[in-house]
Amino acid sequence: MLARKSIIPEEYVLARIAAENLRKPRIRDRPRKARFIAKNGACNLAHKNIREQGRFLQDIFTTLVDLKWRHTLVIFTMSFLCSWLLFAMMWWLVAFAHGDMDPSTENLSNSTKWTPCVTCVRSFTSAFLFSIEVQVTIGFGGRMMTEECPLAITVLILQNIVGLIINAVMLGCIFMKTAQAHRRAETLIFSRQAVIAVRNGKLCFMFRVGDLRKSMIISASVRIQVVRKTTTPEGEVIPIHQVDIPVDNPIESNNIFLVAPLIICHVIDKRSPLYDISASDLALQDLELIVILEGVVETTGITTQARTSYVAEEILWGHRFVPIVTEEEGVYAVDYSKFGNTVKVAAPRCSARELDEKPSILIQTLQKSELSHQNSLRKRNSMRRNNSIRRSNSMRRTNSSLIVPKVQFITPEGSQSASET
Repeated sequence: MLARKSIIPEEYVLARIAAENLRKPRIRDRPRKARFIAKNGACNLAHKNIREQGRFLQDIFTTLVDLKWRHTLVIFTMSFLCSWLLFAMMWWLVAFAHGDMDPSTENLSNSTKWTPCVTCVRSFTSAFLFSIEVQVTIGFGGRMMTEECPLAITVLILQNIVGLIINAVMLGCIFMKTAQAHRRAETLIFSRQAVIAVRNGKLCFMFRVGDLRKSMIISASVRIQVVRKTTTPEGEVIPIHQVDIPVDNPIESNNIFLVAPLIICHVIDKRSPLYDISASDLALQDLELIVILEGVVETTGITTQARTSYVAEEILWGHRFVPIVTEEEGVYAVDYSKFGNTVKVAAPRCSARELDEKPSILIQTLQKSELSHQNSLRKRNSMRRNNSIRRSNSMRRTNSSLIVPKVQFITPEGSQSASET
């Protein structure tokens, strides 16, 4: 539009459009892979074409607990309302069959010859109010049942039993939804990125896990699985092939003491699926590492599970997590603002297999990093020295500019006198 009005030259517009097209390719070289486990632990899986829907009704309690809160509250309200309406209709039919609704019996109710089944039930509204009073045991005193009708006694017993069942099921469902295990897992956090670095002379895959609450997770254990698409020698394609990988734990048991954030380490050895992957091959790998943390909640005794995953783009090669636990006045303090911060360290870019076959690669890498560190220190010292020299020269110039020159005063008699201020 601007080029047509000759505000911007047409040659400039064409050149800018061509540069934008070159800068932003329309076709991706590698499509983004769908995650099996999201970062928040949710399973990215859709169930389709389920023919046996009746199995969900066979386990009705679990189905109610798994529903969303809005659906649960609707079912909670409708279950009580429908039961009140159903028994209100039954009380109205009992009163109608006994003749309590007949206006001619209203004057006879005060005499001793006529006794209604339920006193003061003259319409469906009063029957509905009496149904609520019976089921929730309010009892305002205006309406009450007599011993005139055995059928009314049966309805009373039936409504009490049904009301207790509804209370037990719905209140239990609400309690289980509020005390679900995944609610506790919300305070178990993982680092957004994982790292691969050298630890004790071995390439290791590491990530950080922490607990935000003071109440601990008892018998906490960490498992790591690699999910990838594989093809067997027979030609069978397995879209989600899960492989467990070991976790390096100095304790004999697999449990961890999660009192402070920990760095979980997996040594990349011959048993690891990452054994043949180098730094250049990592970006091309179609794999996902799933981390599962399980434990028992100390306050409730419920088993909880927290999950996350790391794809190839979220694994930093040659990085290390910064320390976040410090001792301050006899107390160990944890700075969660640095929970996911990493620093770049020296690490060989080759695979773990190549590192095992040629251990000299690690020595050369460490020597190069030491030389580069010394060179950076020299450059830093030289820059500091040059800055100090420049600062001193600038201070000398400012001091020299502050010196006041001599001033000559001419008197009226024509004689000159020099004075210095």
